Amino acid sequence: MSNQQQRSFFFNVDWLTVFLFLCLCVIGWVNIHAAVYDENNPSIIDTDTRYGKQFIFIVVALVLGVVILLLESRFLSALAPAFYVVTILLLLLVLVVGHNVGGNQAWIDMGGGFRLQPSEFAKFATCLLLARYLSATNVKVTDPVSFLIAGGIILLPMILIKLQPDDGSTLVFCSLIFVLYREGLSPYFLVVTGLLITLFISSLMFDQWYVVTAIVVITTLIVLAVKRNRALAFKIIVGAAVSIAFVFVVKPLYENGLKPHQRKRIDVVLGLTKDNKGVGYNQNQSKIAIGSGRVWGKGYLQGTQTKYAFVPEQSTDFIFCTIGEEWGFAGSVVVLGLYLFLLLRIILIAERQRAPFSRIYGYGVASIIFFHVLINIAMAIGVMPVIGIPLPFVSYGGSSLLSFTILLFILLKLDSNRMGIIYA
Repeated sequence: MSNQQQRSFFFNVDWLTVFLFLCLCVIGWVNIHAAVYDENNPSIIDTDTRYGKQFIFIVVALVLGVVILLLESRFLSALAPAFYVVTILLLLLVLVVGHNVGGNQAWIDMGGGFRLQPSEFAKFATCLLLARYLSATNVKVTDPVSFLIAGGIILLPMILIKLQPDDGSTLVFCSLIFVLYREGLSPYFLVVTGLLITLFISSLMFDQWYVVTAIVVITTLIVLAVKRNRALAFKIIVGAAVSIAFVFVVKPLYENGLKPHQRKRIDVVLGLTKDNKGVGYNQNQSKIAIGSGRVWGKGYLQGTQTKYAFVPEQSTDFIFCTIGEEWGFAGSVVVLGLYLFLLLRIILIAERQRAPFSRIYGYGVASIIFFHVLINIAMAIGVMPVIGIPLPFVSYGGSSLLSFTILLFILLKLDSNRMGIIYA
């Protein structure tokens, strides 16, 4: 590496983002120590424990991050198809030889107590290929063919992950719709998606005829307000008709398309049923832990819900309740603030890129991290069903930490080269 390249490496890397990454990793490590603390193995770097293994994962992640920063940026674009193909092959392989954990055949046993989860690495590979495709000449997301190809890039790993079946990781890929929106997808697509979600929830919570009546009343008022614009009024009426039809198919889809335990989780969140000793147990215990922390928390290693293992999966999916119990509202706000700062920083990095490939990839990174943070924390406080996705950089797990590290540091590498040659 020449002196000029060394100067470029040290001065162009966004070290503030690296600092935020390190803060979240340390917070995760410390709280994993609290969540699964073993008095017989108190050392936080004891490799016989989860917190000791997480320390190893953090060290490996840092080394991996440095390696990525030393790579040539244009290779990341050139190798995007290869990364995607490899992860697709791994997703196929896990269906054949995968290790079943918690009902999901999502892991490949690597020996020595370590397992690889291909679905985690499919996230950055999909972002890379999507960015390469959308940044190509004459590709516009508003073009039906381009939209279908971009959708296919996202949909293929989703189908393979759904077969495991890992519903949480499958839904993560839906967040990439924000990338398509940033690149020109009509905002009406997002509006329609939001309305369908609203209708879906309303149709489960209320009698379908009440929902239909509300649609008819609202449609009538809107049509009367825009009656001079007959074309718009006609579109609104057609939309209302489609919405009413959708209302009548929600319950059959819900009852036949989801497994009983999945329906029960949604029913618990919507308040349609109460099952604090069954499917609602994890969330109920998580809410108790978070609430008991109050403003300042009970203190490090002092959480009773944590100490007596009342919350299952507390070092992974429910790590946020450890933060809430031991560090309180104040600690929770600090963690949320770090995530907010990180997301804003990623968006800023994405927007300052000269290369479309880098900008699109940056929005992919922001979308996936945002979705993970939103769903994981909403799940922990009981406003979303339990779907089992980790909190980025904080939850225990090598595959999760390494995949998020790769996801973020590829963006940092692309950003460090933004003043250089612009490539597709």
